[in-house]
Amino acid sequence: MAELCGFSFTTVLFFFCFAVVFAIASAAEELQGFLQSEKLVKKPVREKLSHLRFYWHDVLSGPDPTAVPVAQAAASSTNASASGFGTVVMIDDPMTVGPELSSRLVGRAQGFYALAAKEETALLMAMNLAFVEGKYNGSTIAILGRNAVFSGVREMPVVGGSGLFRLAGGYAQARTYSLDPRTGDAVVEYNVFVMHY
Repeated sequence: MAELCGFSFTTVLFFFCFAVVFAIASAAEELQGFLQSEKLVKKPVREKLSHLRFYWHDVLSGPDPTAVPVAQAAASSTNASASGFGTVVMIDDPMTVGPELSSRLVGRAQGFYALAAKEETALLMAMNLAFVEGKYNGSTIAILGRNAVFSGVREMPVVGGSGLFRLAGGYAQARTYSLDPRTGDAVVEYNVFVMHY
């Protein structure tokens, strides 16, 4: 048999095949390591349902509002709509234990709402309920949904969360507690039912 640099063809072929198999095995191991899912739970954990009740304070008036309009449709179309269609409002609304703004703060609702209906006052709500007290301190619940403001009870989906509410799902029910038609300031009772681990 022919020799290549003092090695027999069989020896060269053996090392070549070994190198190819080693390269394929290394690539497969890397790919498997990348695709392999990490076990998030070491022991079985049961999902639990938490019911959270608080009051959401949307303050548009005064020297320190917690809700600020940041965008509007062209003046002619927004002003022509009785519903305020096209207006977007950023919020950092306090969430308290009771309906009084002075009651104990449990968190802040941060995000925005947009007036998304022409024929009625209905909002697109996108907000994180960021908790600042107790065992939920530092955890959030994300809500994204439709809020028909003048309906008695509105239901919006919980689409996720963080901290103790990681992988959360559920729904929030909103009921208007008070509304000042002159200023637009509102207090809304929220009952949030959330499934989480």
